[in-house]
Amino acid sequence: MGTLSFIYILTCLLFLFFKVSFAAVDSITPSQSISDGSTLVSKEGSFELGFFSPGSSKNRYLGIWYKNIPVQTVVWVANRLNPINDSSGLLMINRTSSLVLMSNNKSVVWSTGLGTPIQANNPVLQLLDSGNLVLRDENSGISLWESFDYPSDTLLPGMKMGWDLRKGIKRHFTAWKSPDDPSPADFTYGIEMQRRSYPEAYIRKGNKKFYRTGPWNGLRYSGSPELKPNPLYAFDFVYNDDEVYYIYSLVNNSLITRIVLNQTSSSRERYTWIEAENVWRLYSSVPRDYCDNYGLCGANGNCILSGSPVCQCLEGFEPKSQEKWSLMDWSQGCVRNKPLSCHKDGFVKFNELKLPDTTNSWVNKSMSLKECRDKCLNNCSCMAYTNSDIRGEGSGCALWFGDLVDIRQFPAGGQELYIRMSASEIEAKKGRRMKRAAIVAVSLAVVSGMLLIIGIYICRSRTKLKERNEVEVVGHQNNEGQNEDLELPFLDLSTIASATDNFEIHNKLGEGGFGPVYKGILEDGQEIAVKRLSTSSGQGLNEFKNEVRLIVKLQHRNLVKLLACCIQEEEKMLVYEYMPNKSLDSFIFDFGMARTFGGDQLEGNTNRVVGTYGYMAPEYAFDGQFSTKSDVFSFGILLLEIISGKKSRGFYDPNHSHNLIGIAWILWNEGRPLDLIDECLGETCTLSEVLRCIHLSLLCVQQRPEDRPSMSSVVVVLGSESALPQPKKPGFFLEKDSNVAHGFSSKHESSSTNEMTITILEAR
Repeated sequence: MGTLSFIYILTCLLFLFFKVSFAAVDSITPSQSISDGSTLVSKEGSFELGFFSPGSSKNRYLGIWYKNIPVQTVVWVANRLNPINDSSGLLMINRTSSLVLMSNNKSVVWSTGLGTPIQANNPVLQLLDSGNLVLRDENSGISLWESFDYPSDTLLPGMKMGWDLRKGIKRHFTAWKSPDDPSPADFTYGIEMQRRSYPEAYIRKGNKKFYRTGPWNGLRYSGSPELKPNPLYAFDFVYNDDEVYYIYSLVNNSLITRIVLNQTSSSRERYTWIEAENVWRLYSSVPRDYCDNYGLCGANGNCILSGSPVCQCLEGFEPKSQEKWSLMDWSQGCVRNKPLSCHKDGFVKFNELKLPDTTNSWVNKSMSLKECRDKCLNNCSCMAYTNSDIRGEGSGCALWFGDLVDIRQFPAGGQELYIRMSASEIEAKKGRRMKRAAIVAVSLAVVSGMLLIIGIYICRSRTKLKERNEVEVVGHQNNEGQNEDLELPFLDLSTIASATDNFEIHNKLGEGGFGPVYKGILEDGQEIAVKRLSTSSGQGLNEFKNEVRLIVKLQHRNLVKLLACCIQEEEKMLVYEYMPNKSLDSFIFDFGMARTFGGDQLEGNTNRVVGTYGYMAPEYAFDGQFSTKSDVFSFGILLLEIISGKKSRGFYDPNHSHNLIGIAWILWNEGRPLDLIDECLGETCTLSEVLRCIHLSLLCVQQRPEDRPSMSSVVVVLGSESALPQPKKPGFFLEKDSNVAHGFSSKHESSSTNEMTITILEAR
């Protein structure tokens, strides 16, 4: 018995030993080390530190990568300049509390290089779930060194890009030379600033500026109007005496995203991990277009993407070399039409711009716009000014000196800039403005006159047509002048009554929105189907005749044939060939002509609602009120269907009782709008554009018509990067239980039906 107890205890001890030995650890002390083949794993298992070989290379590097992503994605590399050619690498904390990476010959391959040795009582190296590798004193909690201060090519959430002015640390990013070589390339990204200048972020190729973001204006970079609040991530820019940096953080921590410099494509790219597809999907990238190329239009030039040519001189300037400019060589830029005269000068306001390069600028965060103007006017070298912070009514002052470089025009979302002009140029500008105003006024007068004449002509034509129709009605009621204009045989009421046994119930085939349909037999034995309009249908004589004319023109072998009609006394009837093998419901119950409203109406009412389930606006479905905004609602539904690959009518998920609109709204509020995207779209779409379409679709399906955009606004939004308002809770948002869970997962495995009953609804 004692022997068995001993064996049992020994087995438990061995089990615990091996469990502790093989358990993932996130930190080491000076008595421990990391060798090739062993790793550190962050507490929640998000990141892993160890040795790796990139691509087809056999060299070994110390790096950090995502732990739970099957595609190894490295976000930080220690020994980028000094690879190890075998598996002898060893990472440890030395006596001076520095990190040291050594190879088999005991040579130091890489170290944190703290300079003056820091004696920490209890140094610990820990890998955090943010991806940050931190060396700190366990007793005091003071950070001695961290990898976020020395980034490689990847900007992670929570990582600062910029300057720590107290420690003299510059955090900038450098691309890998190739997928097989993580050594620094000549493609870099970081924030640059001179003393008291306006800081901004640049991408450089070697020593040349390749792209710049534009300065931060309190809300976003002035060159990135698309950078605005969204349900995926938040961002901020800190600028004070101690630090200058850009940082972004996740709104939804379940999202995995990163920003990386790509030497091959010469771009800065943001990727999002799509778990359902096991791929990194491109969310956005810069440069975005031709106008993002640094200094494309030269000094004092303005790049307008929709312009022809794209480069144009700012108003008040002309090409320095007209010959080269005509050959689309804009490198020499533009010069002023008229020279400045310092204190007699003024300023001209330009809108929707990306602010110029801030290398030769000056900024003050406390001045008002008026004080800013005065300061610029009193300095003859100052060429332009604006608010440095556009939040609220605007504050702060930014001044530019010398030529204005790398300006571009946005359709919307740009910033105001006041550019110095000579007094004579301002007067000439006023004259040109007055001339344009006169031309516009004359043009409007001519157009208005023409419209008035056309309107009078249309009114007179309608009056004559109405009088002619009234004459025709009298003729029909007296059975005279028998409707030759309809190009269709007419049957007497008595003939039809005889054929249908006086419309006996046993001959009734069915009933549509505007009346019953009866079977009949003519005297020659031909079987017919008669559609008899009820007096309460609301269909007038003109509408009935329009319907007859339309159906006559639609004769086809696959369509039921219209044989004749009857307009007599109060009766209006259509006579069709009888289809003995099938119900006539789908053919003759309703052609919709009686429900066509005036083409000049913006809104109206009807006591019967027709439309397709899942696409009708709430005010139309419930109250019979329709307007141009009702079509906007339907468009929003179609947009959601295209994005999600799901039909609004027939959508079903066993986990909840929400329709497609409800699912889109829930995912939007949970910061997971990308889960709505159909897997079939794959990499064929740009996530930022799809996210904008989801945002727009939710605005289109708002409960109140006045909260929806007009279709003209929808067209503008789809073709621009203008800011959008936040959507409210949409119409037809159904919720039968509060346990929404996450039935619409990123795997998109379910599909189905959402039932809704409306008493007077008639779908077609």
